[in-house]
Amino acid sequence: MPGKSLENMHVAVLAGGHSAEREISLNSGKNVVVALKEAGYTSVELLDTAADDFMVTMATGGFDVAFIAMHGAGGEDGAMQGAMETLGIPYTASGVLASACGADKEVSKLLYAKAGIPIAPGIALEVGDEVDIDHIVEVCGERCFVKPAVNGSSYGISLVHEPSELPAAIAKAFEYGDKVLVEKCIEGTEITVGVYGEDDVRALPIVEIRKPEDCEFYDLDVKYVDPTDIHRIPAQISPENYARAQELACAAHKALGCLGISRSDFIVSEDGPVILETNTIPGMTDTSLYPDEIRHTDDMTFPQVCDSLIRMGLRRAGVAC
Repeated sequence: MPGKSLENMHVAVLAGGHSAEREISLNSGKNVVVALKEAGYTSVELLDTAADDFMVTMATGGFDVAFIAMHGAGGEDGAMQGAMETLGIPYTASGVLASACGADKEVSKLLYAKAGIPIAPGIALEVGDEVDIDHIVEVCGERCFVKPAVNGSSYGISLVHEPSELPAAIAKAFEYGDKVLVEKCIEGTEITVGVYGEDDVRALPIVEIRKPEDCEFYDLDVKYVDPTDIHRIPAQISPENYARAQELACAAHKALGCLGISRSDFIVSEDGPVILETNTIPGMTDTSLYPDEIRHTDDMTFPQVCDSLIRMGLRRAGVAC
């Protein structure tokens, strides 16, 4: 890319796709386009990856870098990252392996456990597996969460209160993928911790999720409403748990091999923070958690972060910047 400044590069912002999180991704993409233009980029194009000619457009469009603003299957699971590597186009955030590991909650939990990060007891089920209700209750308790192993934004998730509800909850989760995770419901304060950086990573201010009284968990209906209604920053937890959660979020980021950004969700129980999952491409809409965390720092803005992610992606590809 000799002679071309970063600001004059042709940037493709990839959004949409075919996953259940398509609309959220499109909103993230639009927000990223605005941020990049504010950062000084003059040639930014929003592309819906669901378009029939998407790959042809990427191969022939003269793009210098791809900013991946996709969520869920096909975008956050390593598939799009692999496609960009095949085309030789630098891209933002985590690579193929980290994306694939982060997208699969069962694989993530194995890596968390190896890194010493506390996890909730759980069982993974695949299509065709015999469902042993008694064994599930033995491991996870009667009150448990059932969720697709590969999905986000609370699609397909259910909070089960008694064993009789498990079959329907499992069937619902299987509508969103071929693998389901059943986990013990950990009681406590729900928080999320963003992580940012390249070689040296830092944790962002912690958000406490304040669920409405009529909402049992942080579901899709409340995730994308006005953040001032449900996001408390900084989280009202003990200084010890605050520091520990930030430490664990950075550890999860490194355990998965993430680059640039991630956001890990936790429950702060009586025994301390327990990790739930890590998003390798956090939501970037106006009401998403990660941009809200950035707004509560004193040395970062969302446009600056988007610019930095492009620079990190270029450096990974061996492009001087």
